Amino acid sequence: MARFDRVKNIVLTPNFMTISRIVAVPLIVILLIYETKITTFSAAIVFSLASITDYLDGYLARTRGLVTKLGKILDPMADKLLVSSTLVMLVSLGFLQAWIACVIIGRELSVTGLRCVLIENGQDIAASWLGKYKTGFQIAAIIPLTMHYNYLGINLNAIGIFFLYGALIFTIWSGLDYFIKARKFLML
Repeated sequence: MARFDRVKNIVLTPNFMTISRIVAVPLIVILLIYETKITTFSAAIVFSLASITDYLDGYLARTRGLVTKLGKILDPMADKLLVSSTLVMLVSLGFLQAWIACVIIGRELSVTGLRCVLIENGQDIAASWLGKYKTGFQIAAIIPLTMHYNYLGINLNAIGIFFLYGALIFTIWSGLDYFIKARKFLML
C-alpha cells in the first residue's frame, strides 16, 4: 500500500498533470496521422483527458498550496501545445479551415509574449473570465472536431463547428482584452 500512496502522491501533483498534457501531444498527433474512425475517437479521448488535467492541476495547486514557478510557466505552455498541435492536425486532415487555426494560434502566441512583458513588469498574469470561456469553447470545439465522424447519427463535426465559432469570438475578444489592459506596458 505504501507504493500506491507514493505513486498517488506523485500523480496528484499539479506539475505531473501539466507534464502529462505535454506527453499527450505526440500521442494525439500520432493517432491523427493514422486517421480512421477509431484513431480520431481515441485522439479525442486523449485530448479530453488531457484537458481535464488542466482544470485539476490548477485546482490542486490552489487548494493544496502547490503553486510553483515551474508550474506557472509550464501550465500555459502545455495548454498551448495541446490546443495548437491538435488544431494543426485538424487542418492537415481537412477537418478545420486553416485561417481559424491561424487566428487561434496567433492569439495564443501573442498573449504568451504579452504575459512575458507583464511578468517582467511584476504584473498579474492570471487568466480572466474571458480567457476561461475561450478555453472552454476551444475544448468544446476540438473534441467533436477531432472525432469528426458521425456517431449514433449525431453530426459531431457540425457540433464542433458551432463551438469553434464561439471559441473564435472569445479568442479574439480575450486577446484584445489582454492587450487593452496591458497597453501601458507596451509603450515604445
